[in-house]
Amino acid sequence: MKTPTMAGLATLAAGGVFLAAVTLGNDDDSNDKTPVAVTHQKTPATNSPTISTTSPTSSENGPYVALGDSYTSGPNIPSQASSTPAGCDRSDRNYPSLVAEQLALDPADFRDMSCTGATIADLTSPQSTDNGVNRAQFSALSDETRLVTIGIGGNDIGFSSLIKQCMKSGVLYYAMGSGKYTGVAAPCREEYVSGGTDEIQQRIDTAGTRLATALAEVKRRAPQAEVYVVGYPAILPPTAANCGRELGLAPADVPFLHKEAQSLNTTLRERAAAAGAVYVDTYKPSVGRDACSDRTTRWIEPMIPLAPAAPVHPNARGERGMADAVLHAIDAPK
Repeated sequence: MKTPTMAGLATLAAGGVFLAAVTLGNDDDSNDKTPVAVTHQKTPATNSPTISTTSPTSSENGPYVALGDSYTSGPNIPSQASSTPAGCDRSDRNYPSLVAEQLALDPADFRDMSCTGATIADLTSPQSTDNGVNRAQFSALSDETRLVTIGIGGNDIGFSSLIKQCMKSGVLYYAMGSGKYTGVAAPCREEYVSGGTDEIQQRIDTAGTRLATALAEVKRRAPQAEVYVVGYPAILPPTAANCGRELGLAPADVPFLHKEAQSLNTTLRERAAAAGAVYVDTYKPSVGRDACSDRTTRWIEPMIPLAPAAPVHPNARGERGMADAVLHAIDAPK
């Protein structure tokens, strides 16, 4: 049995792998070579979500422009699309690609502008990556655009940095006797919430204001487009259970991070409604498929991925589930 100190050192070692890899970023479903079209067969509830079989014609939906961050682009999910720049880490199995495929869009009618590390500011300005510069994502919009999906906001609140900091706090938490010697149950929450002021919520409010401006600009640039704001799936469970130690988090910090992610989704939903856009709820279908769930069903990989994906990011199963949610929203009566 590991002592608290041994567990803390083990977590620290694992955390080093995570901190070197994460960017907001064998038994794995990404090795499944089955074309998406074949996954329409009925499967047990524990299997990957299936893509909707109903798909309007290309003329009704194209051209389609996908905007967003790494939860949209799908870093490390094979195969990485040969799009420019390579530093955006776009997978040809990310949800925009699956949506375009299901809608039977011609390649010329689909532009995936999503990019790892993107913030709302990168929608209107070029974004430097570790391998090339991504043009302003809005540059793909035009009067001809008929469909837009946008999944963004996590980097505006610094969610990746938040996770990293919470992991550092968790390492110390376990090394110091799981709070026995400090009396602090949620060390990360204490760093960001003080005197009734929640620093992360303040960032979320600011991101919401920026998104409102961005959605107005989408409408101006692509007045004929149906716009879908895609929320984030369940990254962590609402309660710690056995999740904290697996991710190097103090148990009480797990519900704290879950609450902040849900608050971001709420803001995305509200801003979408105010702008006349459709909010796509990817959280509800992903409940129980977070980074702490079973490796055979989860949509989000933990800090040391067991399927091809970036740490604490969607795997191929997650991208399929998000695509299904988008397609259901497109098909729903307006």
